[in-house]
Amino acid sequence: MKAIPQVRKYMTTTPATIGVDQTIAAADALMAKHQIRHLPVLSGGALVGILSDRDVAIIKGLRDVDAQRVKVEEAMSAQPYTVEPEAPINEVAGEMARHKYGAVIVQQNRQVVGVLTTVDICRVLSELFEERLR
Repeated sequence: MKAIPQVRKYMTTTPATIGVDQTIAAADALMAKHQIRHLPVLSGGALVGILSDRDVAIIKGLRDVDAQRVKVEEAMSAQPYTVEPEAPINEVAGEMARHKYGAVIVQQNRQVVGVLTTVDICRVLSELFEERLR
C-alpha cells in the first residue's frame, strides 16, 4: 500500500498574494493576469484572509460601488483554512468538502508557501483513478 500523498505534491507554490489595503480592481487584475480564482490576503506579511473571484464579482456587480475604491479587506473572508505542506491530502480534501472551501492556504513557519484549490483536488482524483485503472 502506498503512502498518502502530502499537500506539497499538489499545491501551487509561491502563489500570488495581495495586500489588505489594495483595491478590488487591483485584485481583479492580478487574478486575471495569473488566471487564478483565489488570493491569500496579507497584512504586514501575515496572512489575514482569502479573496475569491466570487468576492470580486459581488463587489463589481454592485450598483454605485467603485471597485477602484473598495479595499480587499472589505470583501475578503477572514481566517481562511490553513494547513502545513506535510498535511495528508485526503484529510485536507475531506475538510474542504465538509466546509465547501474552494481553496486552502498552505503555510510553513507562518509564511504562505502555497495554495491548494478544488482544481488541484480534481487532479489528485484523476491521478488516483488513472493509477487504479492501469
